[in-house]
Amino acid sequence: MPRRFSRIAFVASPTPEAREAADLLMRRYDHVPPEEADVVVALGGDGLMLQVLHRFMNAPKPIYGMNRGTVGFLMNEFREDGLLDRLEATKRSTIHPMTMIATDTEGRSHTARAINEVYMLRQTHQTAKLRVSVDDHVRLPELIADGILAATPAGSTAYNLSVGGPILPLNAHLLALTPISAFRPRRWRGALLPNYARIRIDVIDAEHRPVAAVADHTEFRRVCTVETWLDHATNLVLLHDPGHSLEERILREQFG
Repeated sequence: MPRRFSRIAFVASPTPEAREAADLLMRRYDHVPPEEADVVVALGGDGLMLQVLHRFMNAPKPIYGMNRGTVGFLMNEFREDGLLDRLEATKRSTIHPMTMIATDTEGRSHTARAINEVYMLRQTHQTAKLRVSVDDHVRLPELIADGILAATPAGSTAYNLSVGGPILPLNAHLLALTPISAFRPRRWRGALLPNYARIRIDVIDAEHRPVAAVADHTEFRRVCTVETWLDHATNLVLLHDPGHSLEERILREQFG
């Protein structure tokens, strides 16, 4: 029976541990350039996984990560032996990125994609003043805070969790909208939105209270408006060993 993945590519972060792992695997297994592969094996940490997913955003292909980094939440355990059989036995997790369009104070428009989150953050000692709209309806006329964050289910255990946002199951049709150090209104802890919602954040007094907008690792400064939504048309596939799917990991995270 033919294998699901006959052409494998290896991509590694620049750390010594990742490079050593890549050298071991490339000597042992046949491989091709990433653009020609059926599956990409990423060696590093979660940062590398996000880079690889972004790299193949416009031509998605399954990504199987093995942890040669630190946390490795998105990664599988590293083992040199049995890679082909492990790939055949993997379970698929499909995620969708967010699209962000940010307009700066000079009127320029910038577009970026995010797998984990889109967030806005004050640039100076002064708190940001933000107006929050969902589907063209103003839901919060003024939020005074360090910023605000919109997270996908896959990204809900990252920055979103660290600022007090909820963990979302991977198959939840939701986005988390979470304030960052809110000052007013004090009791607003954020909102859970349907994953078809279109979110718009306007910066109030952008000249005197400058705000940056970030989509994963892409940053634009001195923005006045940010719009973001989930791109359902783009499917990104992560492969995990049985019993260690991304859905399972997110579930475990809720129980400590």
